[in-house]
Amino acid sequence: MGWLPVGDHYEVSLVDGKVAARSTGPRAGGRPLKSLPKVLRDDPEVERLRQLGQWLDRHAADCLARVDAWVVSSLPVPSGLLARVWPDPAWQDALRDLVVLGDDPAEPGFLRDVSDAGDLRVVNLDGETVRLSPASATLPHPVRLPELADLREFADELDITQRVEQLHRGTWGRPANVRDRDTTITDFHGTTVPNRLAARAATLGFRVSGSQIRCRVWEAGHTVEATLRFDEDYWDSEATLGSLSWAVVDGPTLRLTEVGPVAWSEGMRMAAALSGAPTRTGEKA
Repeated sequence: MGWLPVGDHYEVSLVDGKVAARSTGPRAGGRPLKSLPKVLRDDPEVERLRQLGQWLDRHAADCLARVDAWVVSSLPVPSGLLARVWPDPAWQDALRDLVVLGDDPAEPGFLRDVSDAGDLRVVNLDGETVRLSPASATLPHPVRLPELADLREFADELDITQRVEQLHRGTWGRPANVRDRDTTITDFHGTTVPNRLAARAATLGFRVSGSQIRCRVWEAGHTVEATLRFDEDYWDSEATLGSLSWAVVDGPTLRLTEVGPVAWSEGMRMAAALSGAPTRTGEKA
């Protein structure tokens, strides 16, 4: 944004999300000062800029959270909606270089641009920039990408960095030896976790209710919730993890063999993150 005059000898602006000032005196070099002059700290214009910067930070976080939800649930997003939000730098930062699918699910590409008409410009695995004109685009969860290994390798070659975890999101596949009657996972049962587990879970974006930590995904026409139980000792700040299970929201508990691949992966990802277990970024479910 531009620079706004403040007082007799200064201008202020937002630089990298922070209020910065520069001198307009006869010997001014035009560069931002290392710190905000004391005389400007309570200026109304500076306060308005400070509040704007805080709003922009919240807006950027909201955009990242919304796009992350689209990826987790592999939701089709109307191309017209992408066209409307793309000019916003915060939305563009969250969406750029994510793998998208158009009308052909076998032709993934890295999103580079969206036109006003909703056309998507993507880079495919052949390195070609192509234009797609689907009515909606899907930002798939990595377990739903058949060419995940190739996409990861190509992204590394292009030095692509995704703001929302997609290609390098940790993934877990359901073991082949799961029994049909089982409804819980006990892999993490008894694990002792230091520090305030509930607070850390909330910081990571998981829902905390009593002695349960939950995450939700939309899969196969249902909202499925993974639940990790824990016991926390508030006197010594330690928690002990319990069982992990899945259920349809407002519906039945699922047998492990009924849990879909995305819900399974996200539930295990949550439990692993909270237990301190290694994150599997190189595996395909």
